[in-house]
Amino acid sequence: MFRLENRVAVVTGAASGIGAATARVFAEAGADVALAWFPGDPHDVEPVRRAVEAAGRKALVVEVDVRRTDQVDALVARCMEELGRVDIAVANAGIARKVPLAELDDDAWNLTLDVDLNGAWRLFRATLPHMQREHYGRLIATSSVAGTVAAWPEHPHYAAAKAGLVGLMQNLAVEFGPDGITANAVAPGVIETPQALDPVNSLGPEGVAAVAPLVPVRRVGVAEDIAYLYLYLASEQAGYVSGQLIVADGARSLAGLT
Repeated sequence: MFRLENRVAVVTGAASGIGAATARVFAEAGADVALAWFPGDPHDVEPVRRAVEAAGRKALVVEVDVRRTDQVDALVARCMEELGRVDIAVANAGIARKVPLAELDDDAWNLTLDVDLNGAWRLFRATLPHMQREHYGRLIATSSVAGTVAAWPEHPHYAAAKAGLVGLMQNLAVEFGPDGITANAVAPGVIETPQALDPVNSLGPEGVAAVAPLVPVRRVGVAEDIAYLYLYLASEQAGYVSGQLIVADGARSLAGLT
């Protein structure tokens, strides 16, 4: 199994879904974890904190709005002060809002871009100087099949943000590769998370269930499917994998409508 002893990870959107699973998996692999969560999130971050500590690792819980540069910078500063370093940054915080294009005004567009794309950049901008000093770092962004290998009608702002993450990670990989830093984006398919189960802005429980027989592996994903992929990308063994978009959708994007 890939190990993360003596490493410190920062995970945004850590209260639920992929972020929560990633924090737990990283802790089980030996990492201390800074858990960034949005105070408006209806999900309680405390179970994630307890899971990290139950694995024998340190957990730092910080309220963060990734739209705020000062709050993201403060998150990384606290991580350095209380956990001593930052080796891994997982930009996972994101929102999805279903809006037909004719109703998509500037405010709705800018909100999604500011959280899903700009929020990732703020996290990486804050962590990169510390990684450069250590000549080691792992940058991981939660992209999506939407905007990269598939479309998602009534979510053009979400798709644009997730596509933008791919370009961001490719450029970071090239610019900071000489500093021992890798940068990768992962595009999950349908993963059974609170976001996917939202019947207003996403598929809802019935929609998620309907996708399962269309996936070649005959199931939708679970958060741990992505968390274990992140564990690999965060490990020393993944040092030659950089600038990539890794699609994790059970081959759904290859299967057409079959």
